[in-house]
Amino acid sequence: MRAESATDPAQAHQGWVAGRDELVRSHPASPVPPERRDGWAGLRHAPYDPGLRFELPVDPDVEPQRLEVPTATDGIVPFELAGRLHLPLGDLDVWWLDSYGGGVFVPIKDASAGRATYGGGRYLLDTVKGADLGGSVHDALVVDLNFSYNPSCAYDPAWTCPLAPPGNTLGLEVVAGEFVPPGYSGD
Repeated sequence: MRAESATDPAQAHQGWVAGRDELVRSHPASPVPPERRDGWAGLRHAPYDPGLRFELPVDPDVEPQRLEVPTATDGIVPFELAGRLHLPLGDLDVWWLDSYGGGVFVPIKDASAGRATYGGGRYLLDTVKGADLGGSVHDALVVDLNFSYNPSCAYDPAWTCPLAPPGNTLGLEVVAGEFVPPGYSGD
């Protein structure tokens, strides 16, 4: 996906949409409960918008912050503020997962949350899961809002998900990425 995204982002997005839909529909660890998979209509996405793709340096000039996300199974998942991305649409905090193998995490919540998109926000980058398009927190990150996707808890409240904190909230509507899953409310 990374290589194709660098040369043809719109084509990479089509492949990503198909892959996400198949994953959610049929993977044994899908967050969609098995009884809701019958007749699954597929995920809803905004059309690809090339104006929502950026390659941005991470601004490391931030006050240290720690975000601790309680989970039902692992106790606390700790994140450290690693920097900030300055998008034309607003700023987003870049978090470093301070457990497991580590990784970059950038959730996003915009003005569509709770209506067109999941109320807790969506994920933009999650390198632990390979959900990124390349780059480095020490250099620059590829930030393509078209690839924003719903966290697992959008499909089933049994899942525990880190949601977008205030530093990852944009005051405008971002019409990109996944919308509220079919048959679910935005809350």
